[in-house]
Amino acid sequence: MRVDLKQVEEDEKEVLRNLLEKYDYEFSQYDKRDVNDLGLYGYKYLDYYWTEENRWAYFILVDDKLAGFVMVNDYPEVDFRETDFQLAEFFVMYKYRRAGVGRQAFFKVLDLHKGRWQLRRHPANTSSVYFWDKVIDEYTNGNYELIRACPGAMYDDGTLGDVFFFENRRNIEED
Repeated sequence: MRVDLKQVEEDEKEVLRNLLEKYDYEFSQYDKRDVNDLGLYGYKYLDYYWTEENRWAYFILVDDKLAGFVMVNDYPEVDFRETDFQLAEFFVMYKYRRAGVGRQAFFKVLDLHKGRWQLRRHPANTSSVYFWDKVIDEYTNGNYELIRACPGAMYDDGTLGDVFFFENRRNIEED
């Protein structure tokens, strides 16, 4: 199984918007968001990925088939740490979960963006908690900080998110 990242082009925005709806529907069980009057969640920052610098959206492809997306920007979840990148959104469709796709996609996006990272997760999303604990520990060789119920990292339901802080400088000398 080959996992690739492909930067989302502006003319592919509608495909990403459709995947974001699936992602937000799934995530609404944790953050308790409601749909709007059109029955959609909407993603208010979507257009900014093509109009502002330092925002990157990637499709996750498995053997050239669409399997999810990764969105990265330089807007920190919490502002008490200097940050170069934060993982804004990360979604792998069910069919591709538990097969190493998420791990490979995460490692690939980190290899594209070297620097200081923040990553927020919802503590009620227990499969996500397990996944992020495992892959961040593996990628950083245990060199990260995790602040549980981090002040300033609140979700729509009022839950304080857990925030990982780590530096990603792996292979930077070789680049």
